[in-house]
Amino acid sequence: MSKWNHKRTVMRDYNETAHLYDMRYAEEQEAKYKEAFEDLEVARHNVVLDVGCGTGLLFRHVAPKTEMVVGVDISRNLLLKAKTRAEQHPEVHAVQADADHLPFKTEVFSLIFAFTVLQNMPKPLETLQEIKRASKADAFIVVTGLKKVFSLISFADMLEEAGLLVFSFRDADLLKCYVAVAVKNLKKISCSG
Repeated sequence: MSKWNHKRTVMRDYNETAHLYDMRYAEEQEAKYKEAFEDLEVARHNVVLDVGCGTGLLFRHVAPKTEMVVGVDISRNLLLKAKTRAEQHPEVHAVQADADHLPFKTEVFSLIFAFTVLQNMPKPLETLQEIKRASKADAFIVVTGLKKVFSLISFADMLEEAGLLVFSFRDADLLKCYVAVAVKNLKKISCSG
């Protein structure tokens, strides 16, 4: 299946089930947020990107504490629900976009969340590269990996290959996902002879 056909299938599936999203996933998402915020502090100066924002469940956790929040999702129907949530917060904007082709300049966001995204992407490493491109040099990037799709080792290896330096990793039994808090790995290894 081509990358676009894969994404189109995901988009169609989420469009068709958007009315059930919160009922199905809110509790699980809230558990992931709790784990991530154990090792992460949201600051007023943060410009936040929520990649795969779904219905905007994360907005209430970050919007009151930050300068601006942008939620992106490929599903129009999920995004309509997210826009309704965004109306409660003037600093929140919801945009329909593909996580592999974010419509933002390089190094814009100081805090990026990608909850429940990578398992839906045809090439998760490319998605991480795009997320990293949109992040500032000192940005925090929170990423989850669905355990039934990624082994612990493959998820950790993918984060490393994407150039992310993980400083917090959560693998709680109650979660269906690993939760990683990372920063761009700016160190370059040089060899001298």
